[in-house]
Amino acid sequence: MKIEHIAMYVNDIEKVRDFFVKYLGGKSGDRYHNPKTDFRSYFISFDDGARLEIMNKPDLADEKKSLNRTGFIHIAFSVGSKEHVNELTRLLHNDGYQVVSGPRTTGDGYYESCIVAVEDNQIEITV
Repeated sequence: MKIEHIAMYVNDIEKVRDFFVKYLGGKSGDRYHNPKTDFRSYFISFDDGARLEIMNKPDLADEKKSLNRTGFIHIAFSVGSKEHVNELTRLLHNDGYQVVSGPRTTGDGYYESCIVAVEDNQIEITV
């Protein structure tokens, strides 16, 4: 069994799509739009076959997001090396994204950094 894709609702679907393409090497499919419901979505594909669906529709609730909450807390991307973790973290920081931890080796042995991006959702960058 495998996870086929993960989906998230966002406010600015184009900006979020551009983030995953620019920084994390995603490849965007065509935009889907249902004119009856005004639902819109993109599938973003990654080299290993993982896919992320970003979606938007009218009247979404947009509650404040705490980093310490129940439910899904982050999406982790493996970038292949400590050097690439450092480089991407530095790039994201320089582009104005908040680095909340790292780069560092965690107690369970991961080399990672965590960034608050994509409408206040956390992205983990790891080896």
